[in-house]
Amino acid sequence: MPITKETLDFLLENRLHDSRAWFEAHRADYERLVKRPMQDLCVALAPAAVAIDPLLITEPKIGKCISRIFRDTRFSRDKSIFRDHMWCVFAREKKEHGSTMGLYFEISPAGFSYGCGYYQTPPPVVRAIRALILAGDRAFLDAQAAMRAAPQFALEGERYKRTRYPDQPEALREWLDRRSLSFNCDSADYPLLFSDRITQAVADGFAQLAPVYRFFRRAEDVARLEEASDPLR
Repeated sequence: MPITKETLDFLLENRLHDSRAWFEAHRADYERLVKRPMQDLCVALAPAAVAIDPLLITEPKIGKCISRIFRDTRFSRDKSIFRDHMWCVFAREKKEHGSTMGLYFEISPAGFSYGCGYYQTPPPVVRAIRALILAGDRAFLDAQAAMRAAPQFALEGERYKRTRYPDQPEALREWLDRRSLSFNCDSADYPLLFSDRITQAVADGFAQLAPVYRFFRRAEDVARLEEASDPLR
């Protein structure tokens, strides 16, 4: 079942009501307009994800690959109950691999986005990323070349207010001066989103991001080795 304008309308209206009673009265609409299309999209994108990493979780279930529509408000000042966006994420099992890095696709009333990276990159991984960049590691060079060839993706993540690497080229400082890293493509191309072409477009994007995924994964491996050799670090 495709994502439609009604999918986004439901997300917006549910968020504006922000009422459990209203949601329960319209749960059938949620199942039909939101949950089922996200499950279908997750299934359709799974082959592209596992082609990059066979260890990625691809279960099309809420709480697995697919986000909950309820917000986690335990540590937030914003106590709104519902979010107005939904996403599917292909990542490894966190308990086993200790990583939140993965490939994702997200929808909201503002459009859609997809990409690869972290919501918050762990500091040991950030240190490993920087070390690999400064060493001219082959995995980084491959990731850098891939992103130069895919201008629809933008490097995002919180930056330091002042560069820590003033002697490095700007192209490297774009990576080095960030606390967290992800590459994202944001789009308001609703005709594409509502069409059967969206799956192939995102799958192609995942393939372009494969070198970035492999670079981040290499940085995680380096971080784990360093932690094992120096557990007090």
